[in-house]
Amino acid sequence: MKKSRLIIGIIIGLLLIGGIAYFIFNKEENIIQLTTEKPHYGAISTSVSATGKIQPVDTVAVGTQVSGTIQKVFVDFNSVVKKGQLLAQIDQSLLLAQVQQITANLQQAKSNYSYQQSNFTRQTQLYNAGGISKADFEAAKNQYEVARDNVNSVSAQLRSIQKSLSFTTIASPIDGTVLSRKVSEGQTVAASLNTPTLFSIAKDLTKMQVQASVDEADVGNVKVGERASFTVDAFPDDVFTGTVIEVRLQPTISSNVVTYTTIINAPNDDLKLKPGMTANIVIYTKEIKNTLLVSAKAIAFQPDSTLTKQYKIGKAPTHNRTGRKASKSNVHQTDSIIPKKATVWIKEGMTLVPKQIEIGLDNDIDVQVIKGITDKNEIATGINVPRQSKNNKANNSSPFIPKRPGGGGGRN
Repeated sequence: MKKSRLIIGIIIGLLLIGGIAYFIFNKEENIIQLTTEKPHYGAISTSVSATGKIQPVDTVAVGTQVSGTIQKVFVDFNSVVKKGQLLAQIDQSLLLAQVQQITANLQQAKSNYSYQQSNFTRQTQLYNAGGISKADFEAAKNQYEVARDNVNSVSAQLRSIQKSLSFTTIASPIDGTVLSRKVSEGQTVAASLNTPTLFSIAKDLTKMQVQASVDEADVGNVKVGERASFTVDAFPDDVFTGTVIEVRLQPTISSNVVTYTTIINAPNDDLKLKPGMTANIVIYTKEIKNTLLVSAKAIAFQPDSTLTKQYKIGKAPTHNRTGRKASKSNVHQTDSIIPKKATVWIKEGMTLVPKQIEIGLDNDIDVQVIKGITDKNEIATGINVPRQSKNNKANNSSPFIPKRPGGGGGRN
């Protein structure tokens, strides 16, 4: 009998202990967790993203003005050349034959000119003595002048063919590096209508430029002198820097998308950048250093009704809080940043006090604080939803039951 009572007592005790444990571990946490931050000093900037191609600052296309067969090529791809250095030689045999022919014609013209000059001198003396008629005199004079002009004409033909002969020797017009060679020995080039390009030479590969395609929605913010940075796929860990030197007015339209070519200089002393590389570019349109910053979440935060159980909520100002989009628009429309008003909530013990501040530059992550708070204030940024009990979780586990947002931590 005593043993049965003991067993019943033990069972009752275990049930009591289990009930107490169940009550303790399944008690719903009702404590609201408020996330806060303190303003800090740092740099803030707004930027424009674009893509582009890396090109040499100055590239010269070397062509030919005469037709013929390439007899010899003296350089190849990546060859470093000096101004006046021989690049290629065109066959000169036809032009040399023309030079010889015109030279012979010139000798004949000069001989005829000498004869007509002597004849005109004699006819002049006879005409003055009355030995010939005026018609004979004028005929001699005409033949003399025609012979003189013929010498000048053939001389001009000779100079022209000699100039063409000099064009058969293709020399480099600048100091630089050969980027492309488009001819080979034995190839025939025809310079009838268009000048064929034989070589492409870059003047200085240590000075490159990026031709960025900036969208029409962003080009209004891009100005000459603004800082830019970019990366290339060949060196993903390296960040190259440059400066905007030109925003070209000629638009480029592709699939109804309008872009404007923006030129960014790019020093290339280590020769890592190669012509034609694709660059991912960031142009910094506004930059402010060492200014007071607060996160964009703090500007968007609004107290939730769940906070009233633990915190005393102050009355918010009646002014219309400026949205970040409007602020950002006004920042970019003028060179000077126009301050805008916003409201943050300062945590003072168990009280949330609204504070009207002036904000400036906004990059959607941080916001510049011009006036209103200091780096010692504790600013509310969001609310953490309390942990629910197992029973509540089971009741609200259906995906079709709408759930209340988790406070004012999200952006409005």
